[in-house]
Amino acid sequence: MKMVKCFAFAFAALLTLGSSLAQAQSLSPSTKWHWNKGTIEIETPARPAGQKDVIGLKLPKIKKVRIGLVGLGMRGPGAVENFCVIPGVEVVALCDYVPERAEACQQYLRKAGLAPAAIYSGENGYKELCARPDIDLVYVATDWEHHFPVAEEALKHGKNVADEVPSAMNLEECWKLVNLSEKMQKNCMILENCCYDWFEMRTLNMAQHGVFGEIIRAQGAYIHNLDDFWDYYWKNPNGSDPEQLGWRLKYNRENRGDVYATHGLGPVAQALDIHRGDRMKTLVAMDTKSVHGKELVEKKTGKPCNDFRNGDHTTTLIRTENAKVIELQHDVMNPQPYNRLYQLTGTKGFANKYPVEGYAVDSKQLASAGHQPKVDNLSSHSFMPESEKQALEKQYESPILAKFGELAKKVGGHGGMDFIMCARLIYCLQHGLPLDMDVYDLAEWCCIAELGALSMDNNFASVTFPDFTRGEWNKVKGYKHAYATAEEEAAVEAYSAKVTEAQKEAAAKYNLWKLYDDVKAAKDATAKAKAQKAYNAAAAKAKAQVAKAEKALNKKK
Repeated sequence: MKMVKCFAFAFAALLTLGSSLAQAQSLSPSTKWHWNKGTIEIETPARPAGQKDVIGLKLPKIKKVRIGLVGLGMRGPGAVENFCVIPGVEVVALCDYVPERAEACQQYLRKAGLAPAAIYSGENGYKELCARPDIDLVYVATDWEHHFPVAEEALKHGKNVADEVPSAMNLEECWKLVNLSEKMQKNCMILENCCYDWFEMRTLNMAQHGVFGEIIRAQGAYIHNLDDFWDYYWKNPNGSDPEQLGWRLKYNRENRGDVYATHGLGPVAQALDIHRGDRMKTLVAMDTKSVHGKELVEKKTGKPCNDFRNGDHTTTLIRTENAKVIELQHDVMNPQPYNRLYQLTGTKGFANKYPVEGYAVDSKQLASAGHQPKVDNLSSHSFMPESEKQALEKQYESPILAKFGELAKKVGGHGGMDFIMCARLIYCLQHGLPLDMDVYDLAEWCCIAELGALSMDNNFASVTFPDFTRGEWNKVKGYKHAYATAEEEAAVEAYSAKVTEAQKEAAAKYNLWKLYDDVKAAKDATAKAKAQKAYNAAAAKAKAQVAKAEKALNKKK
């Protein structure tokens, strides 16, 4: 009888685990893997016939970038505000499940003197937006569950995509975006804003100029206690969040692993030239038990929670093809100061951002790298003085910061890095340059969740990375930002300024905002139809005026 009871208990536990695994979005059933000497080997599917890689993808210049934004809850409004400041951009459409949130973002267009955008809402609003022929770029800032479906829909309609992090939740979604980007030959960029923070950008420039010697080890993390934010995450009303936990807590309950690796991984992956001469090859992941996460669910539901999959703190170790090591950490539960770690260990020097920001490089190495310190006896055994640090940063200032940094500080958004990310995206599209991050970056940084879960669920075994480039990871030697010439930049800036001026003049001339407000204020269907007709007629005239101005500008060229 005792044996029967033990078997029944074990079987029940297995069923519980199976049920929780079935809900885990971070695990894709299509992933194929096998054991090889104690390592889980992930299979890389062959590239479909007719596809080619998109490494260094250059598309024709888009003089005026027409944008549709989907997801206007926490991150989306900031992006709308950013695009209203960047010349040569037209915000064509705004979309959110909740129509009021999309409507609220019109304020940024109104304030900038730009024309109102079309509004889409509901569960399928994004599909209508993606089907529009007058959109060049779809910007995705929804909850995590909808990052992939919106990006997929946009790519299928031939749009360029900029997708918030994490852009794909498992390997199946990663591969689908890779294949669609290759098939359509369109950009699918991961919106990793931490790659545009000041320290990271300056440090990357230093690393590329050999200040630290060869980078052999790096650390990154997302350590951010979210106790003040859990209640603000959207609660999906369509039944996918029956306990109304909010999408982020629900995701951490159902999934295991580093589910938000990109903030820590993105900047160090660039410094290590991932798929530009090196590739992530193998990882091992471990986690603590869930204490705080479990308590959060129990507090919100009033019921015991025995199925919280994600540990409070996860640690992932990655080894590259060229024998470099990356350490990642994830903790959104425990009371710790905000920390992304960001640390580079080189053969000749050291860079560290959290908790102490500084560089450790000796005088001899700095001189050989082209920097002459004022202090001759600098040692790599301690951080250099602040004055030397500032002089080093000034010498190796990123051209991107030099161009967009001051305006970014005024506009804001995570200290300005959100604006720099948006401005740089538009810059590359307008100049027909490769974007700073491609679909392979997206897949490599987002697959950490599933690979880590596989490691943890199999006694913390080592797991191999698939090769999303399918053998092309060594095609480009070294990560680099692409730039236009000074003459090209001046020409694009002049054109963009005049196009934006034409947009504002047309919006004012035809009283678009008054007519838009008339539609909103209409008391009945008849009045609304009349007001809408008047607005549509004025909007068509404004559009024609802008088109005429653009034609004249193109003729001058």
